[in-house]
Amino acid sequence: MDHEIEEEQQQLYNGHHKKRDYKNPHIISDLDRLPKRKPLGEQSRAVRRQALMVILANMGVLSTGLALAIPTIVLRQLTSEMETVYLNSTQASWFASINTLSCPLGGLLSGLLLDRIGRKHTLYVLNILGITSWTLLATPSATSSVYFYWQLLVSRFIIGITMGLASAPSGVYAAEISLPKLRGSLILGTSISVALGITVLYSIGYFIRDDFRLIALICCGYQIAALLCVIPLPESHSWLLARRRVEEAKKSLNYFRGLDKSPHITHPEILEEFNVLQKSLQLRDGERKPSFSSCLKLPEVYKPLLILMALFAFQQLSGIFVVIVYAVQISTEAGVSIDPFMCAVLIGTARVLTTCPMGYVLEKWGRRRAGIISTFGMTVSMLLLACYGWFEILQSVPYLPVIAIVGFIVLSTLGLYTLPFFMISELFPQKVRGPASGLTVAVGMFFAFLCIKIYPDLKATIGMSNAFVFFGIMSFLGMIFIYCALPETRRRTLLEIEEQFRTGGRQKRAVEVEMQEVFAR
Repeated sequence: MDHEIEEEQQQLYNGHHKKRDYKNPHIISDLDRLPKRKPLGEQSRAVRRQALMVILANMGVLSTGLALAIPTIVLRQLTSEMETVYLNSTQASWFASINTLSCPLGGLLSGLLLDRIGRKHTLYVLNILGITSWTLLATPSATSSVYFYWQLLVSRFIIGITMGLASAPSGVYAAEISLPKLRGSLILGTSISVALGITVLYSIGYFIRDDFRLIALICCGYQIAALLCVIPLPESHSWLLARRRVEEAKKSLNYFRGLDKSPHITHPEILEEFNVLQKSLQLRDGERKPSFSSCLKLPEVYKPLLILMALFAFQQLSGIFVVIVYAVQISTEAGVSIDPFMCAVLIGTARVLTTCPMGYVLEKWGRRRAGIISTFGMTVSMLLLACYGWFEILQSVPYLPVIAIVGFIVLSTLGLYTLPFFMISELFPQKVRGPASGLTVAVGMFFAFLCIKIYPDLKATIGMSNAFVFFGIMSFLGMIFIYCALPETRRRTLLEIEEQFRTGGRQKRAVEVEMQEVFAR
């Protein structure tokens, strides 16, 4: 069937392709009258395949959202003195934050595994670790406070490694199997999965408020299903070709462009794309492969590395993860009049609904404009919450805390929450994409640990309203950073982005021109 489609497309092209008469520009060839045909990778069959595989790859990533949200749901039970075993305030803060401390280990491990064993097998490791973590959380001691606390801590430590592992593989996979026009929407699958995981757990917590073991078992069952979803995934053709597994790479590329999984490429468009990718890899292989540490001296490596590390730092210091982890507690202390668990569900739902159209938003607005609008709105939302605590006149405004908190979540999702994870798959060159992604996530999660761990002490020391002011100031500084330093990557190929960092946008290499021809729209 696919061969027939190829032949028909080629015959249509050949049958109407006539040379233009340049001596008489008024004579228009038959080809000029034809509607412009989409590249195979953007046609419906290829898009369905790419989208389905990215969805399956992101099933395990949903556990990141589950892990982030579970403290706000279960801390009330875990710290209740009515329970046989319970946590004190210090232990509770470690339970809420230690996953972000171990997350950098997962990020570094992700970088190693992505290059060594590939994108698909890294997803296997991710889901196996997730199953282990949820099992430990569901089965702690019911009699010994010491064993109870340490098993919970080990469980959270392992799920943190899982979170770090989950940050890069799906996004890298989506970037490598798609064409530039679709890349933005497919990379967003990771952010949507995290947001959906948060909302799902908030919703579970609304109905199951006093049984953390049952919640953990539900999460474990889901993780097993996510593991099974990895089985049908084809490996990325970029990784296969880099490993010189040429026939498998051809099968993968044919599949993701809507054709049969054949070890032979017959369609000229796909052959040209394959040749350009192969030539790019051969040029890199022909050079002496430098270590990652030596690559850090290259502008196409250290520039995006510093930019993304700073972006992750502003993401965490603005309080985005703090609001996720302590949603119920913040809602209560900010003066929200509705059920705080319902407020948490609204927060999660707002994040999902905002994340879903982000592919269109980032394609329409661009990365920079989305980031600036996002951080400005976050600043206003946090200052509103602070003013609500300071001025009695604002306390008469109904639902103002709910509006401010949900507004903060919506606006953060429009930019600062989404952009670091989104752009991590765009900015790094292929030769260091694995380790650089892992290192960047490691730094980002270290900042997350600091913010989540010290938030209870920060609130106790300076007060809730002043903590909101701090988050607002960090959001404003993030807006200035995005305006001054963040590059625009909308509608640009990965090689174009790499070349911009290398040359400062002053010149183009031949391989870039070839890629423009292949992906010309």
